[in-house]
Amino acid sequence: MPSISNTALWLRRPGAAFRVGPAPRTPAGPGEVVVRVRAVAVNPVDGSPGVAYRLVFPWLTFPAVIGSDVAGEVVEVGAGVTRLRTGDRVVGHAVGVERDRNRAAEGAFQHYCVLLAHMVSPIPDELSFAQAAVLPLALSTAATGLFQADHLGLPLPTAEPPERGETVLVWGGSTSVGMNAIQLARAAGYRVVATASPHNFDRLRALGAAEVADYHGRDAAGRVIAAIGDSPLAGVLAIGAGSLPRCLAVAAGVPGRRRVASAQPAIVIRLGLLGRRRRGVTVSGIWGGTLKGNEVGPGIYADYLPAALAAERFRAVPEAMVVGVGLDRIPVALDRLRRGVCAQKIVVTL
Repeated sequence: MPSISNTALWLRRPGAAFRVGPAPRTPAGPGEVVVRVRAVAVNPVDGSPGVAYRLVFPWLTFPAVIGSDVAGEVVEVGAGVTRLRTGDRVVGHAVGVERDRNRAAEGAFQHYCVLLAHMVSPIPDELSFAQAAVLPLALSTAATGLFQADHLGLPLPTAEPPERGETVLVWGGSTSVGMNAIQLARAAGYRVVATASPHNFDRLRALGAAEVADYHGRDAAGRVIAAIGDSPLAGVLAIGAGSLPRCLAVAAGVPGRRRVASAQPAIVIRLGLLGRRRRGVTVSGIWGGTLKGNEVGPGIYADYLPAALAAERFRAVPEAMVVGVGLDRIPVALDRLRRGVCAQKIVVTL
């Protein structure tokens, strides 16, 4: 391995301030690649306060390098990796905060990041690193909910899917997860109904939604049921605050499979179900990193995404909002994220 120094954004303990400092340059092990990071995106979990970190990641070893969304260039390939080569421009889901990885070398917020090769996709030359970086965690969360057997269990997307004659509801379609879920569900052959604010309707239709309903107001569930119509329901993705009760009402009120996969934290899901009649609806909670350990991870990042991006069948969305250059701008990006964004994702280039 070349003798090149590494630098990372360290989180010394839960709730502490981030600090930029030296980090080991870890070589690629079997089934891994090392990527020179050129852009990262930030997610709400990255900026969680100390107590939340202990609730969400009770296993995480500190000091830690966190972050999930990486785009850059492959600089080293580990044993057994034949699909990727040094010099490839790629996007990947960094899984260093996962319970069975728990390794600073695999966190996104550093110059050289170790990635699992089957969680990495080449990107076309015309796709910038900044725009590619919006994908990984949102894409993985959507794919986990749609395709894992313990959630909706739908067939994986393909280049030419059959029309299946069923509908997937994506509640929260203008979120990062929602925009990816719309595209993935269409690529699996399903009709998609989504919810959003009216100013995002055209954006979601352009991604493949057949119908988009306004989620505001007490009659939102009724509007969604009307939009679904007679098409049998294949399942529901519930994304965002307040989505679960309405999704339960929709799933119980239309023909088809009564399954809801929720992207909210597990404790929020449990509280949301207290005292509610499920009426035969099965609810599961999505953890966006689990696909790395089953067929869904390589099914998306190795088998589907490379060709779909190259052929522009799949779009890297939402729009990247670049807020600065350098690891020291990541805390600034997290502060900006806390103020809220709509149909955008905040990115820092390195």
